[in-house]
Amino acid sequence: MIGYLKALDDNYIWTIEKDGELLVVDPSMAEEVVSKIEKENLKLKAILLTHKHGDHTGGVKILKEKYNPVVYGPSEVKNLCTEDEVVGDGDYIEIMGMRIEIIKSNGHTEDHVSYLVDGNLFCGDSLFSAGVGRVFTGDYKSAYETMERFRKLPDDTKVYPAHEYTVSNLEFVLSLGENKRVEEELELARDVVAKGGCTLPTTIGKEKEINPFLMAKSLEEFKKFRDLKDRF
Repeated sequence: MIGYLKALDDNYIWTIEKDGELLVVDPSMAEEVVSKIEKENLKLKAILLTHKHGDHTGGVKILKEKYNPVVYGPSEVKNLCTEDEVVGDGDYIEIMGMRIEIIKSNGHTEDHVSYLVDGNLFCGDSLFSAGVGRVFTGDYKSAYETMERFRKLPDDTKVYPAHEYTVSNLEFVLSLGENKRVEEELELARDVVAKGGCTLPTTIGKEKEINPFLMAKSLEEFKKFRDLKDRF
């Protein structure tokens, strides 16, 4: 069962529960995770990290000290993992009876990865609903290649980004031109957020219709959209 914990201003800590065991993705803080574990009497088995930023790793140290879970992540977070737990593109890990594929998704950071779990993509900051993470590396080619990899996934792949950015991203997409589908999605997203809900997950198929970054036909077009979004 996939769930989420809200953290910081707009972060989601995605959770997977199975037979009393718990896996968490990008724990920005420990408090919410500890509360869930204690209330539901769960065993924290694993932490998956997508990249190095503190709003994705802030809770790891406390959770490791308290529960000693296995921690997987790319080489840029190797200080939080043991050598055997550093993962890269094409690797597979098995935990809680699940086979998890690691997909290279850099651009936002040098070594960002995503995790594909039974048709569910946990993508950190590499892809958002109607958007994409800032290219802090300046490596737009890698960021665009990440979009190319995501486009090849089945349309029904569920996508779990790490932030609630859907409303602002859709507002940006509308600034590019009139789009009835985007207007409808924006109205729905605003209503969900106003009620304190979560607009995620999205799907690869849906993003192919509303996300200009995923739909970009060239590196130049991708960079143009990212430059516009940076100034939006």
